[in-house]
Amino acid sequence: MTADSDPASPGASPSGPAGPSAPAQFGPHRFSGGEGGDGERFRGARFDVADLRGARFTDCDLTGVTIRDCWLADVSISGYLSNVTVNGVDVTDFVNAELDRRHPERVQFREGQTADDVRVLWATIERLWAQTVERAGRLPAWVVDEQVNEEWSFAQTLRHLVFITDAWASRTVLDEEMPYHPLGLPQSWYPAADAAAIGIDLSARPGYAEVLAARADRMAVMRRIVAGLTDGELGRPCPRTPAPGYPDEDRTVIDCVAVVLDEEIEHYRFAVRDLAILESR
Repeated sequence: MTADSDPASPGASPSGPAGPSAPAQFGPHRFSGGEGGDGERFRGARFDVADLRGARFTDCDLTGVTIRDCWLADVSISGYLSNVTVNGVDVTDFVNAELDRRHPERVQFREGQTADDVRVLWATIERLWAQTVERAGRLPAWVVDEQVNEEWSFAQTLRHLVFITDAWASRTVLDEEMPYHPLGLPQSWYPAADAAAIGIDLSARPGYAEVLAARADRMAVMRRIVAGLTDGELGRPCPRTPAPGYPDEDRTVIDCVAVVLDEEIEHYRFAVRDLAILESR
């Protein structure tokens, strides 16, 4: 399957370090640097004998970065890996294989080719999320709004998947002009003005019951789309862009469905990772 929302797909092999004129990729799900970033301020920078303890790099293009003779302890790295070498060992394949072992739904996604494959994968996604929502429900009520390491809370993650379904399924596959639920949560870089234009209030703080209801409704939308898919339908062009701010590109049904599936899989991985931390507390 393809996933047009990911300019740097897992397993992709870039041609090498970006040249001085090459555009940066600000994270796998960001289409531009937007406002508030440092742009090219640190391109080609050198940090010699620098104390970077506690530094955080979010939505950064680190292509071609060299870390030499440094002390790396308690370091957390999350992102799309290609040609990542640690102490002379390319760890890319090891990391991806371990992720596949822990999350076999990733393999289902990569190997899917037909409408039946999509249906099987969607059934897997529904089962995994049902288990995860039940797991979150066993924790104290406040936990669903607790952020781990500045990542989205469990409730925010569900709200984001509502937006993804609206943008990449209802808007594109079903050709609905304004399908956006007001409590949907776009990507963190999404401009506030664009969110307001599609009826989303980024400052909203809905209750968890509202979030669960919206999520159940949007999962039902995907269930209906997936149930009616045929192999011939997969290549049909979709006439609309997902939402303001997305690149104006040609997209097919399978492109759009694959974005939803990919987002469901990746955010499930993030959700269970953070729930494990919250449970340990």
